[in-house]
Amino acid sequence: MTHPYFTGTRHPRVLAHRGLTASGEDSSVWENTAGAFAAAHAAGAEYIETDCRVTADGDVVLFHDETLERLLGDPRPVADVRTFELAELLAPHGGLLTVADALNGFPEVRFNIDVKTDAAAEPIGAVVAPHAHRVLLTSFSDARRRRAVDAALAAGAAMRPATSGGRRTIVVLRLLSALRLSPARALRDVDAVQIPERQGPIRVFTASLVRAARRAGVEVHVWTVNDSDDMRRLVAAGADGIVTDRADIALKVLARR
Repeated sequence: MTHPYFTGTRHPRVLAHRGLTASGEDSSVWENTAGAFAAAHAAGAEYIETDCRVTADGDVVLFHDETLERLLGDPRPVADVRTFELAELLAPHGGLLTVADALNGFPEVRFNIDVKTDAAAEPIGAVVAPHAHRVLLTSFSDARRRRAVDAALAAGAAMRPATSGGRRTIVVLRLLSALRLSPARALRDVDAVQIPERQGPIRVFTASLVRAARRAGVEVHVWTVNDSDDMRRLVAAGADGIVTDRADIALKVLARR
């Protein structure tokens, strides 16, 4: 049965990668901020892909990197920074969001949340439980992903949040599909797989993988795709969704199909 996360929206899916920011290094609005999410929503994005970590106060915030180094030139881990301080640092660049802020502030958006740390796996469950119909939880770690989903159910979610397979699930799917064996067991309770087209010399997105996922009722989303021709090509080859930094472009390109 199709999870409500995927019902009533356009197909192929366009997932705005960390929201939508202006191109160029001079943009004052940064990824995973309220400003970036507002821009994605204004462009028509129904799905936003984002990442969560826990601050020193235990708040689940939307932030990709382990440290503040890339964005702020500060080597401290997010886990060592107080929430109010992180909010002050991001205020000139779009504004910090907690997961709760995002869910409450953008009630029409469906969120794809990558749980980056073990520390975030349980607390995110209580936050997303009332919104399980419009949240997909994922992680490179399948164990962490399952803990986050279980935490949402334990917190009283009316249904299981949608979920996409982690690294081990994807490896098993890629291998079994190449051998023409059923990956149904590995894809149990998985609603999507989100993959790069290639990982180094290995092609991850293949026709056999798409066929196997489809037979199991699982969507295939490809990241991170910013070129218009690549978007068209991957969707034509069977991708159900595109994770992109240029949701504005993807929405226009894929609407013409």
